Amino acid sequence: RLMDFELEVGTFVGKPNPLGTPIRIEDAEEHIFGLVLRNDWSARDIQKWEYVPLGPFGAKNFATTISPWIVTAAALEPFRAPTPPREKELLPYLDGSKDGLYDIELEVLMQPEGAEKASSIARTNYNRMYYSAAEQLCHHAIGGCEMNTGDLLGSGTISGAERSEFGSLMELSWAGREPFTLESGETRGFIEDGDTLTLRGNARGKGYTIGFGDCSGKILPAKTWPATE
Repeated sequence: RLMDFELEVGTFVGKPNPLGTPIRIEDAEEHIFGLVLRNDWSARDIQKWEYVPLGPFGAKNFATTISPWIVTAAALEPFRAPTPPREKELLPYLDGSKDGLYDIELEVLMQPEGAEKASSIARTNYNRMYYSAAEQLCHHAIGGCEMNTGDLLGSGTISGAERSEFGSLMELSWAGREPFTLESGETRGFIEDGDTLTLRGNARGKGYTIGFGDCSGKILPAKTWPATE
């Protein structure tokens, strides 16, 4: 009943590591093939029930949407951005990474079924992240976890400091307590059947733009279960 999106960037592993061998922070970027936009659809009511003691599983395992294009790390090289000042000193295995974020403008659009156009509900930037993709990959593999070519790691929700930069409806509507109005005149606290959510991302250079393509998905009514003829 409380369907949500999560604005994320996904990282595709391009180079595997042997089982039992950690990925060092200085080598982590060699293992990254490229990035995609990623919508980690979330059922917040189920997630709240699962948190204690199970942790979120059924709330997130039903769907993930990614953009049609994988933008390679090489293509994003001109858009490198620094990670923010650390609130606490990094542990040694994560320390020493170079500027690992990217200046990628991100936007979320929502379009109810029958509405003539989509409404922009949030804008933020990948450079708002606290940890880089290389740091996340290094941390994931520090215990020797085997990362395979094609594995996809999610960044987690990308949100800025202002409400207009929040990367989920849980934040944008304050868990549904403060619904907002779309251009169509409809109000939303969470996603309703028939709504289409679209994530967009662009890295803008001088005279050119690198895009990921629309990461778009439409929520359909739930099927009855057990299935009946």
